[in-house]
Amino acid sequence: MKKFITISELSKMLNLIDPVTKKPSNHVIRYWEKEFKEIKPKLINNRRYYSSDQIEIIKMIKFLLKNKGLTISGVKNLIKFSTNELDDYDTHGLQNEYYRNKLKSKSKVILEKIKKLKFYGKKNSS
Repeated sequence: MKKFITISELSKMLNLIDPVTKKPSNHVIRYWEKEFKEIKPKLINNRRYYSSDQIEIIKMIKFLLKNKGLTISGVKNLIKFSTNELDDYDTHGLQNEYYRNKLKSKSKVILEKIKKLKFYGKKNSS
């Protein structure tokens, strides 16, 4: 069963938060929906719900726009010409860099959990 999240949850997950009001910047994701035909949320009672596949696409778009500094038309061209498929064989490609960063962050979380387990899992030797 697929889990869906709302646009506000997605904004928080992507750290798209207005620095002044501290509210999620949902307008950014709605704008990206208009620009990228790959983003198709499920609409239920006029609320947007995103699947895990959609979340990955949006994370990739955010990475290319915000972290790599590509323009919207540059990201569109990258997606349009299927550069990502060719990118699999290029160890310095944008898609590989995205997945490398994603893997690093997940690894850090796992290592922190292991450290906590080791620390709290030790028997009291009093």
